[in-house]
Amino acid sequence: MLQFNKVNFSYSSHRVLHDCSFAVSNGELVYMVGKSGCGKSTLLQLCYFNLFPDDGEVVVAGFSSASASEKIIPALRRKLGIVFQDFKLLSDRTVFDNLAYILEINNYPAKKRRGRVEEVLRDLGILHLKNSYPQTLSGGEQQRTAIGRAIVNEPLLVIADEPTGNLDPQTSEEIVSIFKDISLKGTAVLLATHNYDIIDPSAKILRIEDGKVSPVRIKK
Repeated sequence: MLQFNKVNFSYSSHRVLHDCSFAVSNGELVYMVGKSGCGKSTLLQLCYFNLFPDDGEVVVAGFSSASASEKIIPALRRKLGIVFQDFKLLSDRTVFDNLAYILEINNYPAKKRRGRVEEVLRDLGILHLKNSYPQTLSGGEQQRTAIGRAIVNEPLLVIADEPTGNLDPQTSEEIVSIFKDISLKGTAVLLATHNYDIIDPSAKILRIEDGKVSPVRIKK
């Protein structure tokens, strides 16, 4: 589903990623860890072609960075769900409409949109908030809405950037549990975090350090 092959990336003369190779398979939840500023967000942007490698190749859902053009990027992103660190919810739309908008721009059948949105909100435990606006929600409720928006179009890969960064420990555990459920349904999940407390030690864990990605084991 996601493959990095000897990827290098720099900002001007500052090397951020060096010779990075790893893979994320269908139905796999992979944690990407590392200190703040180590390059996690940069790596995630490479995953959805917001950035491109200096050399090496990123392959996502069959799309290659080596042959990507502006025309194919929208097609790629329709296959992805992205959970941003700051949510990026539409403040002038309700919870329901934030999700429905994604289906609309992806040409999801109009007659099925309401049912699909309500199904996702129900699974996330926020169906009762469907008519609420983002600014009235708690941090955890906003994050659930952001996750709902990411998965409503049934993506092949979900990319999450510090999804528990501003949440309390209990809410953080609940959010991570949602990502586990998503992966169990067959969707690949790449979750970037600097919080080792939320990580399942039995899962695949990759660490960025000094620009390199390597597997790591942690104990709790």
